Amino acid sequence: MGERVYYVTTPIYYPNDVPHIGHAYTTVATDVVARYHRLRGEDVFFLTGTDEHGLKLQRAAEAAGVDPQTFVDGMEPRWREVWERLDISYDDYIRTTEPRHEKAVRELLTAVHGNGRDDIYLGTYEGWYCVSCEAYYTEDELVEGNCPVHGRPAELMREENYFFRLSAYRDRLLEHYERHPEAVRPEVRLNEVLGLLRGGLRDFSISRTSFSWGIPLPWDPRHVCYVWFDALTNYLTAAGYGADPERFAAVWPADIHFVGKDILRFHAVYWPAMLLAAGVEPPRCVWAHGFLLVGGEKMSKTRLTGIHPFQLLDTFGVDSYRYYFLREVRWGEDGSFSWESMVERHNADLANGLGNLASRVLAMLDSYFGGVVPEPVVDGLDGDLPGTVEVVAGRYDRLMLDVQLTQALAAAWEIVSRANQYLVEVEPWKLARDPASRGETATVLYTAAEALRILAVLLSPVMPRAAARLWEQLGIPEPLEGQRLPGAAAWGGLRPGTRVARGEPLFPRVEA
Repeated sequence: MGERVYYVTTPIYYPNDVPHIGHAYTTVATDVVARYHRLRGEDVFFLTGTDEHGLKLQRAAEAAGVDPQTFVDGMEPRWREVWERLDISYDDYIRTTEPRHEKAVRELLTAVHGNGRDDIYLGTYEGWYCVSCEAYYTEDELVEGNCPVHGRPAELMREENYFFRLSAYRDRLLEHYERHPEAVRPEVRLNEVLGLLRGGLRDFSISRTSFSWGIPLPWDPRHVCYVWFDALTNYLTAAGYGADPERFAAVWPADIHFVGKDILRFHAVYWPAMLLAAGVEPPRCVWAHGFLLVGGEKMSKTRLTGIHPFQLLDTFGVDSYRYYFLREVRWGEDGSFSWESMVERHNADLANGLGNLASRVLAMLDSYFGGVVPEPVVDGLDGDLPGTVEVVAGRYDRLMLDVQLTQALAAAWEIVSRANQYLVEVEPWKLARDPASRGETATVLYTAAEALRILAVLLSPVMPRAAARLWEQLGIPEPLEGQRLPGAAAWGGLRPGTRVARGEPLFPRVEA
């Protein structure tokens, strides 16, 4: 790892059941960001994984008639197979049952317990608890006695717990966010966090004695570590906390924790307070996106309302899947999925847009120039396409770096639309009929093919397989994986004389 490691994470997921498209939504977006920073030549570390402790998993194991470790060992591979099929390019996959993670949790707990400020103390908790959330609620936070997130009855619990003195960190957190407003995004989520802080903070439980499936506290093994001191520490574990100081210094703090807005409080209030208590720098940014809705409701394993990604991948393919959710649902906000909108987006943007552009250009190069990229020879005939590409590529870069993923894809499609329009305006199929216009035809087709080359580079983080197929069809000998921005998006990189190859359509139409 170098000095400037770009560290990006997904939340770690509960493997009490198989993933649904809501989990994949977060993971695909994180993967796109990681791939884009690699495309810019940065040293990237991308982490995902599974949160395998807690009462929820212990109960799931009991219901299945096996011990918790056997249960998670059987369920966890079903998450990895989804990430593999979605082309998720994580650098590390963490399981909270790994020895390296237990070591890091003990290190963090010991650091906070021994910091001399009495930030961890023994007390008794009595109140409402949601097993699905792994979270405590006050009476007024419940909705008719039910968890406000899962809609299931909360359980009244009373037991001896160790508590973390979160209330002592209110002012420090307010000061932190006043100095670093970019530390919670989008802005509406920052405002939520500031509202929580200004309303005052309650200390929270960090241990349990009513179940045993967890990491024992270093100073009192009668207690197991409660979910947030366990789960959140995964981000430190993978960075080398307590095990590899040199690596930890290079990787931490995380540049972005991507999370759903339902766990914003834990990542933007609990987590930085825990880190401050341990003398560790907080993450640079917590990016909390909205919910992916189906039929107007958030998907949930608890409510059995999740859609497995394979149900869509089998019809649309991985590239269309990755593109659709980032293009259709404005990143950061709530948005709805429907089969009909996915068919429409696939056919309009991919089959008729990018796919048709590639098919037409490659077919004409094959028919008019024997499958070889010609030399552009007529000045001015490329119109405004080179300038459009230059402007859009710069805007695309700024939007991607600002994690405005939906707007970035919309910008890239300006190139697709302009290139298709350019072909309609100059009509190379008519120019090709006149031998005297061969130079004009060559210039037009070089221009369109060069636009395709740059599109393959820009879109490779979003649609890696389709971009690689397009790159291969354009016959470029250098690997797409070796391209680096901004140079790879500069106009004129496609060498005349390159032999192209017509292939199967990038995006076959899908019938509704």
